[in-house]
Amino acid sequence: MILSVSRRTDIPNYYSEWFLNRIREGFLCVRNPMNAHQVSRIDLSPELVDCIVFWTKNPLPLMDRLEELWEYPYYFQFTLTGYGKDIEPNLPDKRTVLIEAFRELSRGIGKGKVIWRYDPILFTERYTEAYHVRAFGEIAGALRGYTERVVISFVDLYAKTRKNMQGICMVDPEKEALTKFASGLSQIAGQNGMKIASCAEAIDLAACGIEHNSCIDKQLIERIIGYKISASKDKNQRKECGCIESVEVGTYHTCQNGCKYCYANDSVGRVRENYALYDPDSPILCSRITDQDVITERKVRSLKMTQMSLFDKKTQ
Repeated sequence: MILSVSRRTDIPNYYSEWFLNRIREGFLCVRNPMNAHQVSRIDLSPELVDCIVFWTKNPLPLMDRLEELWEYPYYFQFTLTGYGKDIEPNLPDKRTVLIEAFRELSRGIGKGKVIWRYDPILFTERYTEAYHVRAFGEIAGALRGYTERVVISFVDLYAKTRKNMQGICMVDPEKEALTKFASGLSQIAGQNGMKIASCAEAIDLAACGIEHNSCIDKQLIERIIGYKISASKDKNQRKECGCIESVEVGTYHTCQNGCKYCYANDSVGRVRENYALYDPDSPILCSRITDQDVITERKVRSLKMTQMSLFDKKTQ
């Protein structure tokens, strides 16, 4: 199985101790978002976990303890944008902290295992196309040689996003302007030795040199683990999403980054309430198992096709 850690919250930033404790214990529990009293127990044995995909805006709290994951292959989706505190209020400074964190992580685990995400892109009177081009160019230059891929997307206005974005006046560019903008980002990425791809976008940007991306990427995982894997498209994601199936371990309404475009939190108050329940020793994130919960062992398996490794093929 592939572990997604996590689309729902920034586990490396805020809950790395919990996750490493679960790795040490060999299992974790996750509530069903549609039925809170349905709880899945997930075996974290290295024989079953083919790869871990981390999603984060700040990996620093986890980086000093990566040796504790020595039995597990993994890579990082690292979001690094040009927004200020008005959009991403609780993140460290990009120039002085996060860019260097990206470089340090890349030096430690290899540039092929740190994906830069400049997403989601939204436009306002402050964050214009020209602003994003400048910010993207500055970050791309700073990350040159430290990553092989950059992923972009445009903001999707889910109900929670609309609620969190109240007071922020967005601008919707014309299609021609959007295409010109995307071509500009593509050119900058290429100049800095990066492939550029889009995440779950219905719009076709192939003419701009931007391919569709798979964030939980079959080919990248195969390259990292040295084996072919048998995996299908993730049916729980949007049709535009190219990700393969994975097991999500996070909890909604727990991310403290406070990003205005977030789809995983519905209010600061609810995040605060959930964080008050955080126990690094609990099997479940920001919650406790109660007598009302029904716990079911989730059926998981390794996706490796172990008859022949990629390395065996190369030597034949």
